Amino acid sequence: MMRSMFTAVSGLKNHQTRMDVIGNNIANVNTVAFKAGRVNFQDILNQTISGARTPQAGGRGGVNPKQVGLGMTIGAIDTIFTPGGLQTTDNPTDFAIEGDGFFIVGDGTQQFYTRDGAFKLSADGALVNANGLRVQGWMAGDGGNIDVTGGLSNIVLPLTTQMEPQATGDLQFDGNLDANFAMGDSWNTRAEIFDSLGNLHDIPVIFTKSANNTWHWEAFDPADNVTSIGSGSTTFATNGIFDSVTGAQISFNPGGGAAEPLEVLLNFENLTQFSGAPTAHVSFQDGYPAGDLDMVTTDSAGMITGIFTNGQSSALAQLAMANFVNPGGLLKAGGNLYQISNNSGTANVGTANSGGRGSIAVGALEMSNVDLAQEFTSMITTQRGFQANSRVITTSDEMLQELLTLKR
Repeated sequence: MMRSMFTAVSGLKNHQTRMDVIGNNIANVNTVAFKAGRVNFQDILNQTISGARTPQAGGRGGVNPKQVGLGMTIGAIDTIFTPGGLQTTDNPTDFAIEGDGFFIVGDGTQQFYTRDGAFKLSADGALVNANGLRVQGWMAGDGGNIDVTGGLSNIVLPLTTQMEPQATGDLQFDGNLDANFAMGDSWNTRAEIFDSLGNLHDIPVIFTKSANNTWHWEAFDPADNVTSIGSGSTTFATNGIFDSVTGAQISFNPGGGAAEPLEVLLNFENLTQFSGAPTAHVSFQDGYPAGDLDMVTTDSAGMITGIFTNGQSSALAQLAMANFVNPGGLLKAGGNLYQISNNSGTANVGTANSGGRGSIAVGALEMSNVDLAQEFTSMITTQRGFQANSRVITTSDEMLQELLTLKR
């Protein structure tokens, strides 16, 4: 039999494999975050008819080896991890990765890696992918602190959580006290503060000019507006800028002792004493009432933050991401998932916007990176390659037929 027939068979077989890969690419042209495959060919064994000969000094020159190739095979089927375009969805649980990196999902026993960020919430509040695999990351602890050096856990959003109230501990004044006030003139303002139960208390505060560049301040119990709960003096330099204060704290038992006693520090450093209308007021206080979770937002680093009805926000969780030294070495596991292989390297786990893991686009999905123009061109060349190899077989058959007719 002729070697050319078997050589052509290898061409037919492997061009068919290349067409399979092309067909899979085209089938997934609209698959979220799909990465196209590419087939590379290489030749295989060569039969050496005669070896090479070295040149002879003053005699004959060298002779190249004579070899007949015995076909071709698949050198590699690569996964091309070039980024796909982004498609806006405005769904707050849709995430696209801009740059390198993978999301991490798990089924409780095994972890997978994916570029597909079409996540949703399950009945228990867990963030999951389309197949119910739970998205991995780090949950916030007390005070919204997140330890990203610890082990991964399932991202579960506590949608029914409530933020506890915080008693006011610091109070800051801002604005101006009129330098033209006469001795004994006063300016009244109020300070709203919260106790440990989240109750609001409206504290009267009176500034009275007691001397040149000096103002006496006094705060009163909101229960009767008479009982003093703190007092002191604020002095200003001759240019009207704050200079010093004596007494900068108010103390009282709110609600007749139902809540914890309040000790509030007062800051007067932003007050001024210029000529003009008085505007002294409280510009900041750090207390707040209890609040229910109102909405959830995610930033480009994967930090999931809860916005509460009391106007406060707190970190809830942090999405984990991974990248690999050789992402092309990952094994495809179906469902837009990848697994670690012997040649992918270990997962380098961390957060987005760090360690080369790219950033997260919220409310968007990554589209397939399949280039249809390239795929159709490859389809044509693959078809022609297959066709040409089939012609080699038919031609070789005709040559054998001619050989058989020699006997007649």
